[in-house]
Amino acid sequence: MKIRTLKLQEAHKPSSAYGAANGSSFCSILWDQQARHLVTASSSDSGISIHDALLPSTTPKILRHHRDGVTALALSPNSTCLASGSIDNSVKLYKFPGGDFETNITRFTLPIRALAFNQSGSMLAAAGDDDGIKLINTVDGSIARVLKGHKGSVTGLAFDPMGEYLASIDSMGTVLFWELQSGTILHTLKGVAPNTGLDTSLVNILSWSPDGEMLAVPGLRNDVVMYDRDTAEKVFTLRGDHLLPLCFLSWSPNGKYMATSGLDRQVLIWDVLKKQDIDRQKFEDRICCMAWKPVGNTLAVVDVSGKYGLWESVVPSSMKSPTEDIPQSSKKTNGLMLFEEEGQEPCSSGSLGDLGEDSIGESGPPSRKRIRKRSEFDEDRSTENTIDDYGLLPQRMAPKRAREQLDKGANEELRSTAISVRSKMQEAFQPGVTPVQPGKRRFLCYNMLGTITTMEYDGYSHIEIDFHDTSRGPRVPAMTDHFGFTMACLNENGSVFANPCKGDKNMSTLMYRPFSSWANNSEWSMRFEGEEVKVVALGVHWVAAITSLNYLRIFTDGGLQGVLRVYTSQYGGSWLPLFSANKTKKSDENYWVVGLNASKLFCIVCKSPEVFPQVMPKPILTLLDLSSPLASSDLGADVLENEFILNNLHLFQIQKRIEESSSDGRDTTDLDDEAFSTEAAQDRCILRLIASCCNSDKLVRATELVKLLTLEKSMKGAIKLVTALKLPNLADRFNNILEERMLNETKDMSEAAGVAVNQGSGLGRNGTSSEVSSEPSCIPSSSTTLSAPHFVKKVVNRGEQKGRSDHNQTAREVQPEAATRGRSTELRTTAAAAAATAAGNEESSRTSNPFFKSSSTHEGPAKESTCQRPPSNPFKKSVK
Repeated sequence: MKIRTLKLQEAHKPSSAYGAANGSSFCSILWDQQARHLVTASSSDSGISIHDALLPSTTPKILRHHRDGVTALALSPNSTCLASGSIDNSVKLYKFPGGDFETNITRFTLPIRALAFNQSGSMLAAAGDDDGIKLINTVDGSIARVLKGHKGSVTGLAFDPMGEYLASIDSMGTVLFWELQSGTILHTLKGVAPNTGLDTSLVNILSWSPDGEMLAVPGLRNDVVMYDRDTAEKVFTLRGDHLLPLCFLSWSPNGKYMATSGLDRQVLIWDVLKKQDIDRQKFEDRICCMAWKPVGNTLAVVDVSGKYGLWESVVPSSMKSPTEDIPQSSKKTNGLMLFEEEGQEPCSSGSLGDLGEDSIGESGPPSRKRIRKRSEFDEDRSTENTIDDYGLLPQRMAPKRAREQLDKGANEELRSTAISVRSKMQEAFQPGVTPVQPGKRRFLCYNMLGTITTMEYDGYSHIEIDFHDTSRGPRVPAMTDHFGFTMACLNENGSVFANPCKGDKNMSTLMYRPFSSWANNSEWSMRFEGEEVKVVALGVHWVAAITSLNYLRIFTDGGLQGVLRVYTSQYGGSWLPLFSANKTKKSDENYWVVGLNASKLFCIVCKSPEVFPQVMPKPILTLLDLSSPLASSDLGADVLENEFILNNLHLFQIQKRIEESSSDGRDTTDLDDEAFSTEAAQDRCILRLIASCCNSDKLVRATELVKLLTLEKSMKGAIKLVTALKLPNLADRFNNILEERMLNETKDMSEAAGVAVNQGSGLGRNGTSSEVSSEPSCIPSSSTTLSAPHFVKKVVNRGEQKGRSDHNQTAREVQPEAATRGRSTELRTTAAAAAATAAGNEESSRTSNPFFKSSSTHEGPAKESTCQRPPSNPFKKSVK
C-alpha cells in the first residue's frame, strides 16, 4: 500500500509556558454539524480558533477567555454551544459559531482533560485530573451528579447515542461503564488500554459506534478493541500495521470506517466490517486528534505541534461514502430516550476487572450474545433474519427490534408523536439597532420620536441623541460612553442604555437618563451579575429590560425595581426564583432543601460531591434568607430591596387568604393581625430605603417610596427624617403627599357616612333592619396616589347580630358638616359602624403594591356595587 503525505498548516504555536513537554501539546479539532466551521485548540495556547471551512484563507476567529492552555473541546449536537476545558481548571460555554462568551459553567481544582455532550445537548460531562466526573445540566448550570470511580486522571468521556450509558477511561487504562439514570458503575475493565503515565500530550480515548452497539477502546497490542454495549464483553479487534500504541481513534459518521493514529506517526483508515486497513498517511509529528467531516469524504487532523490539515478523499471512490446510510440512532433525537419494556431486566455480567487482556472474550465457550455479535460483522446482515427464525436471538434484541422498526418507518404515527421537531425560537434582539461599522457612526435606537447614535473610539464611545421634530424634545448634550453600550431606547421623558456582559469584571449594565427632573442626580444604573440585558424598552413611567435568564425586569422612573416573573394568578402563572445558591454557597457545598416560610429557606448543607444528607451523623438544619433575583442597583441597599419585594409578595398572599376566608364566612381576625404586622414591617423597610435614597441623592426614588407607606405615623416619620437630613424641598413634597392622602380619606369617609345616614332613614321607613342589611353598601377607597393597603382591625365579629340597633343610632347622628372638620379618626369609626349596620360583612379595601395588579372576587350583587380604587402604579393592570 502506498503511503501518502499530507501538508499541514500552523494553527497554534507550542509554548513551554503551559507545561508542554518537548514542544508536544495535546491539540483538539472538531467540525460543526453543517461542516461550515472547524474548531481547533491546544494545551499550549489559551486561545480557541474557529476556522471558516468555506473560506480557509480568511483569518480564524480567536476566543481568548482562558488564562491557560485549552485541553478539551466539545460541541453540542446542534452546533449552537461550544464548551472548552483548560489547565486553569475552568469549563466555559460559548455561543457558536459567533463565539460570544456565555458562562463559566463549572470549575475544578485541577486541570480539565475531557468534555462530552449527550445526544440532546442538555447535559455536559466534564472530568480531568480532579476526582470525579461532573454531569452538568446545560440549561441552568446545575450539577446533576458527580461520578466517582477512577483512580487516575480521566482522559476520555463518551455518551452512548441511545442516552443510557456514559463510558469513561483514565490514564491508567481503566474503562468504566456508567448507567446515567442511577449513576452506578455497570462494568469495570481494568488495564485494557495503555498506561499513558505523566505525558499530558498523550491521552487515552474511547468512542461509541454511531449505532451505539459497540465501544471502541485502544488496546494493549497497538490495536483497537470493540466491547459490547450491554455486556462489556470483547467482540473483535482491529489489528494492523501500527508499530506503537494508539493515541486517538474516530468513527466515520456511518460507522463503516474508523481512523486511528498511533505513536508511530501513522494514521490508518479501517474498513470495520472487513477488519482491515484500507489506507494510511505518514506525518512528521504525532497526530493527537482527528474528526470526520459530517458532509463529504474528508478527515481533519491536528498534530502535537499545533498544525492541522484536511485529508481529502479518505475512503476510495469505489467504496461506500463515509456519510452514506448514517444510523438513525446517531442522528439528532431531541433528547428522546427509548427505554426497554417493563419486565426486561438489564443484562449484568458482573465486573470484568479481574480478567486479563488475553482472557477477555478468548477463554471459555463463547456466549450466544458474542456469537450474534461476531456473525453480524463476519457475515452479511441478512443472515440475522435466518438466526431469528430458529429462535437463536436472545430476548435482549426486543428493544433493538423496536428501534429498527421505528427507523424503517413501520410506525410513523408513533414516531411522529414521540419525536417532535421543535422549531428554533427567535433570539432576543433590540429593534432599531444597526451593526457595528468600524470608523462609522451607527444607530443604537431609531424610532418614531428620534435617534440615538454612537461612534466607537479607542476605549470609549461618543453617543448623541437627536429628535426628528426638535420642538418635541429638549436639546440633549452628547455623552461619553465608557461602558460600551450596544442597545438603547428613547421616549419624551428620557433614554435608557444597556451593554452585554464582557467577562467577569465587565458586567452587563442598564442606565437610565431622564431629560429633566425636579431632583438632581436623577440618573441611575443597574448591574447584572450572572445575566445580561438582551432588550430594553421605555414607557410613560417605567423602564423595562429582558435579560438572558428570561426575566422581564421592570423599573420605575426613579429606579425602584421589580420582576414580572412570579407564580401568581396576577401574571398568568409563571415562576419567580426566591432563592439562588450561586451567591451564598461555597464551591464545595450543596443545599438539600427541607422547607421554607415567608422569609427563610430551611436546608441541610452537604459537602461536595454529596448531594443529599446521610442518616448518621444526624444532619443539622440551616436557615438561609430568601432572595429575589434583583439587579445590583446604584443604591447599594440590596438587602432592603429584597426585603421590600418579599414583604409585598407576603402581603398579597395574606390578602388572597383573607378574601377566600371572607367568601367562606370564616373569621379573619388572625389574618388581619398578621397583615398589620407585615404592613408595619414593610413601613420600617421603606423608611430605611428612603434614608438610603436620601444619602445617595436619589430623591425621585425616595418620593416614589413614600407613596407606598401605609401608616400615617410612618408618613410623619418620613417627613421628620428628610427634615433632619436638611432636605426642605423633599420635606415639602412629603407634606403635600400626606395632605392629599388625608384629604382623600376625609372625602371617602364623609361619603361613607352619607350612605349610612341614608340607610338609617330607609330603616325607619321600612321598619326592619334585616331589609337594610341585605343591601350592600359602596365604600370608596382612599387616595389613588397611595398604593399601600389599610387593614382596619375589627372589634365586632362578622357573625354578630347583637347591638346593631345601637350602631344604627350612631349612624343617624352623623352630621354632614363632619367632613369639613377633618377629624379623620372619628369619621373612620363612624364609617366603620355605618358599614357594619348596612352590611354586617364589609370587605376590607386593599391597595396593591407597585408591581401587583389588583383583583376582586366579589360575588352576587356585591360585585356590581363594590367600588375599587384604581392602582397607582403605572405597571399595574386592574382586573374587574
